[in-house]
Amino acid sequence: MTAQSHESEARRATRLLIVGPQGSGKGTQGARIAEAFGIPAISTGDVFRGAVAAGSELGRQVKAVIEAGELVSDELTSQVVRERLEQEDAAGGFLLDGYPRNIAQVRDLDAFLEGRGETLDAVIELSVPREESIARLTRRAKEQGRTDDTEEVIANRLAIYERETAPILGVYRTRGIVDEIDGTGTLDEVTARIIGALEARGLIRTAAA
Repeated sequence: MTAQSHESEARRATRLLIVGPQGSGKGTQGARIAEAFGIPAISTGDVFRGAVAAGSELGRQVKAVIEAGELVSDELTSQVVRERLEQEDAAGGFLLDGYPRNIAQVRDLDAFLEGRGETLDAVIELSVPREESIARLTRRAKEQGRTDDTEEVIANRLAIYERETAPILGVYRTRGIVDEIDGTGTLDEVTARIIGALEARGLIRTAAA
């Protein structure tokens, strides 16, 4: 493939990141948007599980860290995500969910994409009022019988999100690629808002949503 044809392919691909607090519905919306644009939805949890299942060297390292009850380091997380993004189904684009989660991982992703002559097309920020997120998560915890998900625990998780994610969004806002989407309403309403914002950027979906 020539440099010109590779550049043309890169332009046709759709590369997205979806960001939002717990309870924002980003997992559900991410899957819907990925399907609409014909790209894989790649969540950090799925990447870890896939690497472990594949039995790769990185997968074995991740498994050892998780079994020890520790957090996977930024360096190892980035390596595993890069390994996933190099798979054939991600050649035409992808939607990332849960990565990058801090500034160090933003730099790692930037370096990886730059090395391939690629960039993110858009960052979808699902905006949901804090009280709405807590209400959704509390309701889900009751439905699933999760007694450990108290309002205090949920509030702490949201505080961590707000502390760690704000700087990431700040970086991407300076690049003009953040679309802040109202995450309240029905699933279809939120999906329509996201697709509308992405299409306004000239991104073309491959399926109805």
